[in-house]
Amino acid sequence: MAATRSAGTSTAEAPAAGTPRGGPGAEPSATGIRGLSPHAVGMVALLLTVSIWAAFALSARALSSSTLLPADAALLRFGVPLVVLAPAIWRRRRRLAAVRPGPAVKIICGAGVPFFLAAMYGGSLTSAAFVGAIVPGMVPLFVSGLMVASGKSAPRGTQAAGLALIVAGVVALVWRYTTSLDGDVLLGTGTLLVASGLWALYTVGLREVDLDPVGSIGLLCLPSFAVIALLSLTGVLPTGLARAEGGDIALFLVVQGLGVGLCAGLLYAFAIRRLGPERSSVVGSLSPVAVVLLAVPLLHETPTLPVVVGVPLITLGVALANRRRSPRTKVSADA
Repeated sequence: MAATRSAGTSTAEAPAAGTPRGGPGAEPSATGIRGLSPHAVGMVALLLTVSIWAAFALSARALSSSTLLPADAALLRFGVPLVVLAPAIWRRRRRLAAVRPGPAVKIICGAGVPFFLAAMYGGSLTSAAFVGAIVPGMVPLFVSGLMVASGKSAPRGTQAAGLALIVAGVVALVWRYTTSLDGDVLLGTGTLLVASGLWALYTVGLREVDLDPVGSIGLLCLPSFAVIALLSLTGVLPTGLARAEGGDIALFLVVQGLGVGLCAGLLYAFAIRRLGPERSSVVGSLSPVAVVLLAVPLLHETPTLPVVVGVPLITLGVALANRRRSPRTKVSADA
């Protein structure tokens, strides 16, 4: 759920021409929060987001033991933001219609139904620690690959070392399951890697669109809700929302709908604009640890030796991969 910075890639890019600066839902100006620099405001948004993403990882694991089905959780995830932001999204309808197909596909696939179902299914086969470590932890590697493919320079020095540590951490997580040929865990790990790669697309796609955070949520949730509703109505994906327990519905409505769908979407899109997609991935170095710690009291998951070894490696790797570049590069006050 985060991105990485490839060597030589500037994060001080100006926003896309015509990015709205005023009106409801627009990003605060550089002086909007007195006493805080644009960089500090972006970091605050990231720190708030990390707790929500930790809750996402926990809910991905908890879904398998709830009365809700994946389609039910997806309906809440994409439907609640649409209801809350309907008037604001309607005012942005012309900007949404003007988004180029390429970035739109990155956003819709990267954080929409494919990502959601992959993360939920992977979580059901593994553990909250796997979701919290692999999904955000591997994104730096995937984003670096995307940037190299687009002509940017390859990671070097500490960045390359950080990416190597991330890979080592993932290997440490799954090694015992490869030797014992645990098919469920290996399938779940592979599915989580797919989810991580999709989120990398979303992270890069957000930077390529001429939308504010509210518009970005609309671009993601409108088609995603339509797709999941169609799959549910046609029976392709079963739904049990009408028979689900009220407590489960309330939990996923708050965590997935309001938390992940609304608050994290606004905060992450805002942080991307302030810091750039690569530097925003600093949050990835925090969320795996938060998930492991929270899973103990909330899901009664005891950290195994692979988790104790793998999660710190991934955390350190993300931190190194996102080490600040030379002082000559500054974040623009308008970024």
